[in-house]
Amino acid sequence: MNVLILGSGGREHPFAWKIAQSKQLQNLYIAPGNAGTAHCGTNVPVAVDDFEGIKNLVWEKDINLVLVGPEDPLVKGVHDYFLNDEVLKDVPVIGPKKDGAQLEGSKDFSKQFMFKHGVPTARYATFTKENVNEGLVFLDTLKPPYVLKADGLAAGKGVLILDSLDEAKKELKSMLLDSKFGSASSKVVIEEFLKGIELSVFVLTDGKSYKILPAAKDYKRIGEGDTGLNTGGMGAVSPVPFADDAFIRKVEEKIVKPTISGLNKDGIDYRGFIFIGLMNCSGEPYVIEYNCRMGDPETEVVIPRIESDLLDLLNGVATQSLDKRNFDVKKETATTVVLVSGGYPGTFEKGKEVTNFDSSKESIVFHSGTKQEQEKVLTSGGRVFAVTSFGNSIEEAVRKSFVTAEKIQYQGKYYRKDIGRDLL
Repeated sequence: MNVLILGSGGREHPFAWKIAQSKQLQNLYIAPGNAGTAHCGTNVPVAVDDFEGIKNLVWEKDINLVLVGPEDPLVKGVHDYFLNDEVLKDVPVIGPKKDGAQLEGSKDFSKQFMFKHGVPTARYATFTKENVNEGLVFLDTLKPPYVLKADGLAAGKGVLILDSLDEAKKELKSMLLDSKFGSASSKVVIEEFLKGIELSVFVLTDGKSYKILPAAKDYKRIGEGDTGLNTGGMGAVSPVPFADDAFIRKVEEKIVKPTISGLNKDGIDYRGFIFIGLMNCSGEPYVIEYNCRMGDPETEVVIPRIESDLLDLLNGVATQSLDKRNFDVKKETATTVVLVSGGYPGTFEKGKEVTNFDSSKESIVFHSGTKQEQEKVLTSGGRVFAVTSFGNSIEEAVRKSFVTAEKIQYQGKYYRKDIGRDLL
């Protein structure tokens, strides 16, 4: 098979790394890819939202399957574009169509979906600038902290959790009246705060059957002890000690099954990954959010733990025969530690030369924000690498990742040294 992966970040490198191991693979292309994916296949300088460029690439390279990494092209309808094009319509796309991608593209849509299909989640209400005063009154009915979510995609920055009622009211006005997050906050979802421990559960579905992938816990804050600004993710651990078989069975019965059934009832033919962001509230799972793709940096611990042929699984999604495919998971613990550019998630410099990133035998170094320029590898993003290691315990795995993280050199390097510590 000739396969095309769309994307250039931390999740696309482990996809490429794993698919490159498949006996079913003939040629692998990544558009646009990064310095790491270049070692798994061929990078092609086509943007993920350049649908015409993607069409030409699929035609030219005789692509048999397309895997969409990031959410943006899915929400913009790349899958629909394929289905509506005479040249592309028979090429399978792994990733939902525009209707299914609304699970991530609209917080209001996803909350309505959860309530309609009995998926446990926090109490909420949605407001626009026309009824902002009702939003202020609704905040008065809640206890702190207050959760405000921009309805649309806001590059991971559209969720605010605030302890002060006055601050929450000020931010609500800023989001709705001053377009703090642009068009993404033309609607704002206000939620009741759920107290518990977060984790992420990933599902791969062909629209009928599904496989529950390994669960993971990521670390969002920039500072150790979960302090400072939110980021795209500073590290991850899989499996999650408190997400034992009994808890995952609850997740399957109360969340996964109603979600898949709800999509079918609503006439949404969903083929791809569903990322379920959960809160474990005293042993009961509640959904915080859905995403219509894999997470980053969770992909960097989930995909390496899958022993089965990923391309075979994706082919099962494409042909709606996923239930007939093998699915095995490594028992070992995987941890990943994310190395970022100095100043991230605020202002940071790019173009710093990286050395010693390929010298480790104990870890897999996944590239996130890198680019190749002649013989040099340079930083090109806020999150630069995710260093993944295996061990018989969290301590063993994360120690290996820290050793490798120390070896990698570039100006301004920073990483958290407490990944996994809260789970010990």
